[in-house]
Amino acid sequence: MVQIDDLPPLREVIARHGLDARKSLGQNFLLDLNLTARIARSGGALDGAVVVEVGPGPGGLTRAILAAGAARVVAIERDERCLAALAEISARYPGRLDVVSGDATRIDMAALVGPEHFGKARIIANLPYNVATPLLISWLRAEPWPPWWGSATLMFQREVAERIVAGPGGKDYGRLGVLAGWRTQARILFDVSPQAFVPPPKVTSSIVHLMPRAQPEPCDPDVLERVVAAAFGQRRKMLRSSLQAFSPEAAALLASAGIEPTRRAEEIDVSGFAALARAAAG
Repeated sequence: MVQIDDLPPLREVIARHGLDARKSLGQNFLLDLNLTARIARSGGALDGAVVVEVGPGPGGLTRAILAAGAARVVAIERDERCLAALAEISARYPGRLDVVSGDATRIDMAALVGPEHFGKARIIANLPYNVATPLLISWLRAEPWPPWWGSATLMFQREVAERIVAGPGGKDYGRLGVLAGWRTQARILFDVSPQAFVPPPKVTSSIVHLMPRAQPEPCDPDVLERVVAAAFGQRRKMLRSSLQAFSPEAAALLASAGIEPTRRAEEIDVSGFAALARAAAG
């Protein structure tokens, strides 16, 4: 086991503070510091970086990020039971860890980072399963674009990770694949076994790395989401039928976007959906 700092082992921290992982909060704690160090490093060098972490729990990944050289970590934690453990890490790394107590889905992370770090801040997180997808979508929809974050290294359930990186033609391609492919370059870095967690989840997890595209296809995010939702809502139907849920003028929209009305959603790439969104926006 790698020794990244002189703080107590995570099992001891969890026992001392009574931090049993709670399913209601989507918690599964990572205790292997070899693994947390690998996750921290996997998105690139952290020397001098500002990092946002969501759901630090007892702070295993937090410690790894700080030990890897991050200048400042903003850790957002909803579970107040974890705050005392995180305060111990803050004392070990004075001036480098800001702990924010609250619900990450309701917090303005850009404001926490500060405009001087826009486009350079990192997001590194073992995301709580119950908020992982909503948080990712909020980051993909950030305005203006390019966003406040310069890269994101995130843990998801393997099946969600596969949907994020999916392209046209596969069963995993859908809403997440279009939105992630529209504004980022996303790839799976490696898998994480259930045995790495306490308690072990029933599924394998994956680390996904996302880099914002400087110039994604122009279109309105709201319109794009609605078009994609309608198209994949009945994914086995031809677009001339599935898009009726979005607009009664589906045939005209498809013609304007240069898409054959007999094609299905899973056959349309990101550029095609962006073209549909532009046509719908008029």
